[in-house]
Amino acid sequence: MHLRTFILTFLTLLALSGSAQKRAILDKVVAVVGSEIILLSDLEEQYAYLESQRGVLPPNARCTVLGNIMLNKLLLNQAKLDSVVVSDAEVEDEINARIDRILAYMNNDIATFENYYGQTIAEVRDQMREDQKNQVITQRMQAKIQSGITITPSEVKAFFNRIPRDSLPYFNAEVEISEIVYKPKVNPDERRRAIEKLENLRKRIVENGEDFGALARKFSDDGGSARADGNLGWTKRGVFVPTFEAAAYKLEKGEISPIIETEFGFHIIQLLDRRGNTINTRHILIKPEITRDDQQMAYRFLDSVRTLILSDSISFSLAVKRFGYKEVQSYNNDGRIVNPASGNSFFQVNELDPDIYFAIDTLKVGSISKPFEFDGPDGETYYRIVKLLSRTPPHRASLAQDYSKIQKAAIEAKKAETLSQWVTEKINSTYIFIDPAYANCQELEKWNNGLR
Repeated sequence: MHLRTFILTFLTLLALSGSAQKRAILDKVVAVVGSEIILLSDLEEQYAYLESQRGVLPPNARCTVLGNIMLNKLLLNQAKLDSVVVSDAEVEDEINARIDRILAYMNNDIATFENYYGQTIAEVRDQMREDQKNQVITQRMQAKIQSGITITPSEVKAFFNRIPRDSLPYFNAEVEISEIVYKPKVNPDERRRAIEKLENLRKRIVENGEDFGALARKFSDDGGSARADGNLGWTKRGVFVPTFEAAAYKLEKGEISPIIETEFGFHIIQLLDRRGNTINTRHILIKPEITRDDQQMAYRFLDSVRTLILSDSISFSLAVKRFGYKEVQSYNNDGRIVNPASGNSFFQVNELDPDIYFAIDTLKVGSISKPFEFDGPDGETYYRIVKLLSRTPPHRASLAQDYSKIQKAAIEAKKAETLSQWVTEKINSTYIFIDPAYANCQELEKWNNGLR
């Protein structure tokens, strides 16, 4: 038997004796990278996923998908040769996060999950474990290859100069802004009224035997759960705010908590059921009313903070820490707001919330707006002041105005080049097989240099 045929047959048998045994018996090996096999089902599964995300795909899409799978298999093969290991805890954390994302999409309904997959959560976890472990190992190997990559200012300049003038990106007008967010305080009278109302509801349930769900539907200020008798569904640790979660996990099945205070208001919680580290709870939320006087007091307070900053009595950064609301992203970033779409601090004008846009529209760089109200994370009225840190007009990319963006692009290009060089080197010393059906794929041309 020819050596290549023998190796291919041997590796195919190994695949079918392992995880591939669960797949159709007629599944076909379309590529081999070192000791790693790629089955037709692997290719078609990823192709179908891409198609579901992007719609109609170009004719060469399968070639591109196969090339990406081969890259991951090359990384995995080398990781095994280099004895790259990951702990079971790391893999379990990734599986848990993956399961949690799926459950969140299904409103944390375990029955829906199990009906959809035709398996229990435990069985799905077991099925995911090998693929997830390989994925973590592959990521670790790529990080190892690209670790320590830095870039100098001269390299950034050289990268920029290699971009043809007519290919330079055109940036819309952008701004950088910082904020101080302030949440109006509940006055003592409204706080007392909310507690008394919830105490009465708890008494009606515990002592008078009234139905928790009926009272939640009628009185709870959490509209979403109120429609479901206060039910919050099945959840794991880390979903609720710490105070609520700590109280919920202390309960026995059927038990109702004492009154719990969180940033959202006051709650009573009932534990409906528990499955290991997952609980099903329901609650009634009573929010103390923020009066117009409370809001006006918040406005005046934040305006006084602004006056202190403008008079140089306190820096903006220190004012954030001393007076700002801790539960917003900017609090831990000296007030600087991060654009969730890009991950940096630059916003195109059309990306700004309208209230921020109008607040900074006439500001000069370095100026601070008057306080204005907005809807906070809990849907209540909050106040903020914003400082305009920078403003750039629409322009073609330039080193002077866009150095940080160009630097980021340059280092990503350097990482990609480093990985490409590594791939070329490893292809030349790794057994490669590609099914003849994909022989005309230009995207796979570099793989043809592998040992056969």
